[in-house]
Amino acid sequence: MVLDDLGSSLRGTLDKLRGKSRLSEEDIEEIVKEIQRSLLSADVDVSLVMELSDNIKERALEEEPPAGTPARDFVLRIVYEELVDLIGESTDLPLEEQTILLAGLQGSGKTTSAAKMAWWFSTKGLRPAVIQTDTFRPGAYDQAKEMCERAEVDFYGNPDAEDPVQIARNGLEETSEADVHIVDTAGRHALEDDLIDEIEDIEETVEPDKSLLVLDAAIGQGAKDQAQQFDESIGIDGVVITKLDGTAKGGGALTAVDQTDSSIAFLGTGEEVQDVERFEPDGFISRLLGMGDLGQLAERVERAMQQTDIEDDEEWDPEDMLTGQFTLNDMQKQMEAMNNMGPLDQVMDMIPGFGGGIKDQLPDDAMDVTQERMRTFSVIMDSMTDTEKEYPKAIGADQIERIARGSGTSEDQVRELLQQYKMMERTIKQFQGMGSDKEMQRMMQQMQQGGGGGGGGGMGGMGPFG
Repeated sequence: MVLDDLGSSLRGTLDKLRGKSRLSEEDIEEIVKEIQRSLLSADVDVSLVMELSDNIKERALEEEPPAGTPARDFVLRIVYEELVDLIGESTDLPLEEQTILLAGLQGSGKTTSAAKMAWWFSTKGLRPAVIQTDTFRPGAYDQAKEMCERAEVDFYGNPDAEDPVQIARNGLEETSEADVHIVDTAGRHALEDDLIDEIEDIEETVEPDKSLLVLDAAIGQGAKDQAQQFDESIGIDGVVITKLDGTAKGGGALTAVDQTDSSIAFLGTGEEVQDVERFEPDGFISRLLGMGDLGQLAERVERAMQQTDIEDDEEWDPEDMLTGQFTLNDMQKQMEAMNNMGPLDQVMDMIPGFGGGIKDQLPDDAMDVTQERMRTFSVIMDSMTDTEKEYPKAIGADQIERIARGSGTSEDQVRELLQQYKMMERTIKQFQGMGSDKEMQRMMQQMQQGGGGGGGGGMGGMGPFG
């Protein structure tokens, strides 16, 4: 994920303080220089880097750490708070009727972001509509229409029209019953005068409640000038950062937020319409520093359970696993829910104690291999009979051979699935034997406190330090 290199570098820098109870001025000087290098390598603007590092240095030298707090945890908290302060609050987007205008250069991801945002608003109980005004880019109408169909939201555009201002005006009339109007505008390869004139005319026509600048996470240092010009033209209320699932440095997008004196509204984390997050600064920085984000994790779990197809098996209930027999049917439903949560590397980032340091030690393709295994396991289980899935312990050598042949996999892969099932079954039995609610609460507290690198694990919107 974008900014992973920054997070890994910052964590590595802070790890140099492990075992120290007190900080010398030399320690702080060295740490601040390492942080500067990390931020500059991520394409964060030089002036921002100096301001941020000066603040960290001043606080580390002047503030007295709480009694018993290790030096690493003390500096980690300062870095966390300063990064959150740099990014600022999330863009205010109330769940009510409003019009949102999207601006940005060609290729920034505006059209995809429009559909993703519409989908997000629809999950909150509102009726959104996307209005496509891009008459400049071939295929813009078809892409927007297809994306909105996948998001199952209202859409308006006119591929035969030449006046984007008139399209915007007609779009508002044709989708008047919608609660939220998202107006997608054209982009260019560069900030040309005709683009600025066009977007100013559209802005005057639709009178948006919010104007959001869409930025590719790979934009780098060019974000500063681009953000400034759009801000001078229509005023920027927030930023949407796209393609966060890539390998770009990402610091330029953070620079743009500061340059427009705005905030971040949404994060695009993948290619599907569901791959979008409402930006929350506490959780975002907590993930960056390897301390998890339980708030975003809980939202993904809830969404995954809603999307997991259980219509063909209406009697299946996840809670039954804690009271009865754990079967391969249960395992398959769990894997389906995991797939609906999104890429495993993103999910790991949200779990206190699993992102950051642990993920840094894994091979680059570890998560891809894991997801491939899940897909293979699902294919294997599709080749089993209902009886075999209900009573997997009764599967013998002849059945393994038949299942492998029917699923197009190897016998070793079938055995690997059965071994994985046994491991999961043992884990489930441990939960079944826990007994009292008090014991469950104690374990949950231990899980939360055993998480992040110094603050007790990310606690949703509260941040990892309570």
